Amino acid sequence: MAIGRRTFLMNGAALPLAAMPAAAIGAIRGAMPAKAKPLPLSAVRLRPSDFAHAVEVNRAYLLRLEPDRLLHNFHQFAGIAPKAKVYGGWESDTIAGHTLGHYLSGLALTHAQIGCTECATRAAYIIDELAACQAKNGDGYVAGFTRKRKDGTVVDGKEIFPEIMRGDIRSAGFDLNGCWVPLYNWHKMYTGLFDVIDHIGPNPKAMAIMTGLGGYIETVFASLNDDQVQTVLNCEHGGLNESFAELHARTGDPRWLKLAERIYHKKVLVPLSQKRDELANIHANTQVPKLIGLARLYEITGNPAHGTAARFFWEQVTRHHSYVIGGNADREYFTAPDTIAQHITEQTCEHCNTYNMLKLTRQLYSWQPDGALFDFYERAHLNHVMAQQEPVNGGFTYMTPLMTGAKRGYSEMDGEEFWCCVGTGMESHAKHGESIFWQGDDTLIVNLYIPADATWAARGARVGLATAWPYEGEATLRFDALDKPGSFPVALRVPAYAKTAELFVNGEPVTAARAGGYAIVDRRWKKGDALTIRMPLDLRLESPPGDEQVVAVLRGPLVLAGDLGRADGEWDRPDPAMVGSDLLAQFRPVAPEKAQYETDGLIRPGDLSFVPFYRQHDRRSAVYFKRFTDAQWSVEEAAFLKEQARQKDLAARSVDVMHLGEMQPERDHQLTSDISYPVSYRGRSGRDARTGGFFEFVMAVKPGPLILQATYWGDERPRSFDILVDNMRVATQRLDGDRPGEFFDVDYPLPPALTRGKKQVKVRVVPHDKNTAGPVFGMKLFTAKPAAASTT
Repeated sequence: MAIGRRTFLMNGAALPLAAMPAAAIGAIRGAMPAKAKPLPLSAVRLRPSDFAHAVEVNRAYLLRLEPDRLLHNFHQFAGIAPKAKVYGGWESDTIAGHTLGHYLSGLALTHAQIGCTECATRAAYIIDELAACQAKNGDGYVAGFTRKRKDGTVVDGKEIFPEIMRGDIRSAGFDLNGCWVPLYNWHKMYTGLFDVIDHIGPNPKAMAIMTGLGGYIETVFASLNDDQVQTVLNCEHGGLNESFAELHARTGDPRWLKLAERIYHKKVLVPLSQKRDELANIHANTQVPKLIGLARLYEITGNPAHGTAARFFWEQVTRHHSYVIGGNADREYFTAPDTIAQHITEQTCEHCNTYNMLKLTRQLYSWQPDGALFDFYERAHLNHVMAQQEPVNGGFTYMTPLMTGAKRGYSEMDGEEFWCCVGTGMESHAKHGESIFWQGDDTLIVNLYIPADATWAARGARVGLATAWPYEGEATLRFDALDKPGSFPVALRVPAYAKTAELFVNGEPVTAARAGGYAIVDRRWKKGDALTIRMPLDLRLESPPGDEQVVAVLRGPLVLAGDLGRADGEWDRPDPAMVGSDLLAQFRPVAPEKAQYETDGLIRPGDLSFVPFYRQHDRRSAVYFKRFTDAQWSVEEAAFLKEQARQKDLAARSVDVMHLGEMQPERDHQLTSDISYPVSYRGRSGRDARTGGFFEFVMAVKPGPLILQATYWGDERPRSFDILVDNMRVATQRLDGDRPGEFFDVDYPLPPALTRGKKQVKVRVVPHDKNTAGPVFGMKLFTAKPAAASTT
C-alpha cells in the first residue's frame, strides 16, 4: 500500500522496512532537526550524469560570452569609451544590463561547482569595471538600462529618476517612465555581486558598489510618499526588497532594513499575508521574487505576517497553479486556482518562475525541514529545469511548452536574444549540486538523488552518493572518510510517490525511524560505512488540479511524454487520447533502464512510445492526455466529425482568409500597424494592438451578403475594441473571459451596401483607450447561407 505524505508525517511508528538481523540494528530516533542548511556548493562535486553534463555545457556557454559587450552600456553612460559593441536582443532594448547580474551569478556559481578559475577572473574584471563606472558617475549610480523617450530617442536610463522624484511616475506594469523594469534590473546586479562574495570570496569593491548604489536608490525612495512608492512598485521590481534586506544583514546598517521594508507591494503581499489567493490574472514571475525577499525579511525581523505570506504563496502555487513538470503560469500569468487543465499551451512554464520557486523552496526548507518541499523541488528541477537547456550548445528555453505537438524554442548559440530566462538559465545550470546534501544539528540529510561527492566539514567527512536515479530506484551513501566518527543520524528523503522503501547498512537490512518524509538511521558511523536505500519507481497517472479527465504519466519523479517525432517536422494531427478502463495496464516496458515504454491499444488514433520528457530537447511531445471510456470516445469522435463538417462548409463558402500573425499572409494582405504585435497561442497565430495602436489589412470581397468572422480565445482578461470596414464601424467587441478553455468565433454580418461594387475592403482593428485589441486569431470573409441572407 502506498505511504501517503500525510500518513508519513503523522504516523510515529518505524517505517516497515526489510527484516534485519539483531546485530545490524542501530538506535532509532524519529526526529528531524528544527532547521537545516545546505552543504556549500563548493563542497560538492558532481559525478558523471546528465546534471554534470549540463554544468559543463553551461560553463562553455558562459566563457563564449564577452564581458565587455555586456558592459557596453555601463561604460557608455558613465562617459567611458565602450570596449566592445553591445549585444543584440534584450541587451539592445531598454532592459539592457539585466544580463550582467545573471552573468556574475553564473560565473560565481560555476567557480564554486567545478573550480573554474577563468570564471573567477572574469567576475573580478567585471567588478573592477563596475567600480570604475560608478566612480565616474560620482553619485553612486551605476546601471546599463536605457530610456526610450516619446520621440523614440534612446538615452541613459538615469534620466527617469528626477522625474520620479518629482512625482511624475508612469507605468503600465513593465515600463517605468519609458524604461523597462529598472528596479528588477538592479536586483539582478545585487544578486550577482552577493553571489561573487559568497562563492568566490570577500570582495570589498563589490560591497562598495552595493552600498554606493543603495545610497542613490535610497535618495529616490526618500522623495516619495507612501502612495507614490506603491505606484512605483506596480512596475515589476524583482526582489529588490531582498537585496536591501541582505545588505542590512551583512552590514548591520539599519537604513537598508528600512528601505527593504518600504519596498513592500501591498496589492500583492497583503492578501497573501491574510491567506487569500488573489493570484489569478497577475504576472507570475513578477511576484515570486517579492516573496523570496519577504521570506528574507522574515528571517531578519521575525515578522510573522512575512513568513505566513511566503508559506501560503508556496502552498497555493505548488498545489493549485502548477503543471506536472513543476512549472507554472500560461502566457506568463497565473490563472484561477485549479484551472491549469484549461491552459495546456505552448506558452506554459516560464523558466524564471521555476528558478525562483526553487529558491523559495530552499528558504522554506531551511526554516523547517519537510520532505514535501523537496518532493516539489525534485519534480521541478528534474522535469522543468533540466528540460530548459539545449544540451549541445547551451541555449535556453523561455517557455517549456506542454501543448501536444509543440516544440521547444531555444536561444541561439551566439547568445543574441538575452531573454530573462537566458539569464536565469545561466544560473540554474551552474549549480546542480547545491541542494543534494543538507545538514541540521548533527544530522546529514540527502534530499536529491544525484550522483556526487561532498565534504561535510562538521564531521571531517567525505561522502559519495552513487546512484542511477531516476532510472534505477537505488542510491548508496558511502563515508569515504570520517575524521570524527561517532553516533549521528543520517536522513534520506522518501518521496511521497514511493510505495515502500528498504534500507541497508553495509549490505545488511536495517530498520529506520521516519519523520517529515525521511527515513532516519541513527547509529555509530565509521569510515567505509555505506547506507543504501531502495525504492520502487512505479508508473502512475496524475491529473492536473481541478480536472480528473486529463492525465499525465510519471515514473517515480520522471514525467514521461509520448514521442511525436522530430521537432523539425510538422505536427498537424489530432491530439492523442487515452481510451480504456485500466490505462496503466496497457503500458509495456521497452527499456526500463532508460524509462522507455510503449502502449498497446491505449492511444487514439494510434499507440505511442513514452520517454522522459526532459530529454526530448529536439522532439515533439505529448504530456497531457484526455482520458475516455470506450463509450465516451464514441461521443468524442462524433463531435469531432461534426466540427470537421462545419469547417468544410465554411471553406466552401469562403471568400478570403487572413492568417494574422503570419508574415507572408500579412504581406499578401498589405497589413499596416502601429503598437501591434504578432502572437502565438495554443498552436494558433494571431495579432493584437495596444492602446494608441491599430492593425489594418485588405480582404477580397464578392457580390452578395457577406459575413466577417473573427476568432478569439475565450479566457482573455477584460478588453474592448472596434472593428471597422472601410472606416465604418461594424462592431464593438468586448472580451471578458466568459468562455474559458476554448477558442470561439464571432460573426459580423456586413451591410450589403458596404461591399457592393467593390473587389476589396480594408479591415481595421482599433483598441479603446487603456485597452488591448484582441488578440485576433485570424479573420475570414465568407458568403452567408441563404437563410441568413434573407434576414440581412
